[in-house]
Amino acid sequence: MAVARARNDYDCLIKLLLIGDSGVGKSCLLLRFTDDSFTTSFITTIGIDFKIRTVEVDGKRIKMQIWDTAGQERFRTITTAYYRGAMGIVLVYDVTDESSFNNIRNWIVNIEQHASDNVNKILVGNKADMDESKRVVPTSRGKALADEYGIRFFETSAKTNLNVEQVFFSIARDIKQRLSESDPKAEPQSIKINKVEPNRGSYASTASPQKSACCST
Repeated sequence: MAVARARNDYDCLIKLLLIGDSGVGKSCLLLRFTDDSFTTSFITTIGIDFKIRTVEVDGKRIKMQIWDTAGQERFRTITTAYYRGAMGIVLVYDVTDESSFNNIRNWIVNIEQHASDNVNKILVGNKADMDESKRVVPTSRGKALADEYGIRFFETSAKTNLNVEQVFFSIARDIKQRLSESDPKAEPQSIKINKVEPNRGSYASTASPQKSACCST
């Protein structure tokens, strides 16, 4: 009975993956979106973590399970196991860090190698609140890169909450539309969680085929 009630709490389950170099603010974006909070003393993510938020998009309640990944090279092999289960991927760079922007191309190569072909992607330039004297990646370059790959682009600030909601709502809407247009009998792979706490999870999990929990209309 409890499981049935839980499923009635949402119409659509969407799994997102946050990727990008270490220190670009992935965890801060996630914390701002799910808890509406911000801290300057965030501990670097080790392996994989996730949070959940349920939102309403176009009259449908969408449960968003958002996976936060470590950007360090030594955790890259852990991260790749999660690409297959992702319905959408948020690529994040720091507008004050040139290398994090240049590495977006490497992250996209990883997506092409490990994720499903039709996974939705969105590009995010974070820390847009920083003084312009510290900015090294102009908005125009971020927009041009997004246009090159045919994906949406936002500049955000987890600190001031600039465009954070817009990023997640935008990709959720795109995923919902894609799934509603696809074969409703399709069974995309999703992430099987071995240990779940109320709003967080361990990274001891694997990708396994399950029926799509997303609505088809």
